[in-house]
Parts: sequence; C-alpha cells; structure tokens
Amino acid sequence: MTREEKSIAIENLTAQLAGTNIIYVSDISGLNAETTSNLRRACFKAGIKLEVVKNTLLAKAMEASANDYGDLPTVLTGNSAIFISDVANAPGKIIKDFRKKSDKPVLKGAYINSEVYIGDNQLDALATIKSKEELIGEIIGLLQSPAQRIISALQNKFAGSEEETEA
Repeated sequence: MTREEKSIAIENLTAQLAGTNIIYVSDISGLNAETTSNLRRACFKAGIKLEVVKNTLLAKAMEASANDYGDLPTVLTGNSAIFISDVANAPGKIIKDFRKKSDKPVLKGAYINSEVYIGDNQLDALATIKSKEELIGEIIGLLQSPAQRIISALQNKFAGSEEETEA
C-alpha cells in the first residue's frame, strides 16, 4: 500500500467513524470462508457494516477523529474487524449468536455513545444494552400507565353512577 493509498484509507475510516457513535472491534481471524460469509450476511440483514481493517490505519483514523476513543486503540493487535451500527446492541447480539457455534468472533472493544468498553468480558452487557427506541418506548409506557389507571377508574365510577340514576 502506497502512502497515498494509506492516506485515502485513513480519511475514509475517519469519515466512517465520524458518521457513527457505535463501533465494535473484534477478531474474526480463524473463521472459515463459509462462517465469515454467514457473519457478513447476518450483519447485512441487521443493518451492520462489517469491515476488516488494518490496525495502524484504524488507530490513526481514531486519532484524527473528533471522538475520544480512550483506550480503544490499545486493543488493536492481531486481526481486527469493525462492526458499525446504528443500534447499540445489534453487533453484540450478532457476535454472541455466532459464539454459540465457535469461539470467534472475539470482542476486543467497543465505542458506544462516547463510552468505551474493553475486553470480551463486556459482550454480555453490550448485547443487552437497550436501544434508544426501546428506552423511549419504556418511558412512554411508564408515563401512560398512571394516566390509563385514572381514566379507567373514572370510567368505572361514571358507569356506576349512570346505573344508579337509571334505577
């Protein structure tokens, strides 16, 4: 790779990093062609971009980015692939699902909404993170619940008083 090609690759990676707040870094080395193809297909279906990257180029892109990736560049050793997603838990779920059949991919780290997670031991927590839409739905449900109880109580009270006046 020439210097110019490296520079272009770093610019492209920096632009990808700037366009998202959710990045998982994992090791997918050792996966056979069929398993890798299945992983890519699952990522595509879930709206996740999977890309194998050079560690040095990714580290330079993280350095050039406006985001603070903390210690995430320290995990960039060996083979690395990045999962870029709009949903915080989607890559975690896919990795966890694939781990049922083999020991790869191994989570190296993740960057989710300015928070940095390091190590494969974070996978369970990351796979269960609720998405923004799920959190909003829960909040709306909690806010609606008391109002629904009041409306129901009032309807029962009025229905009871109408029966008394008819009698």
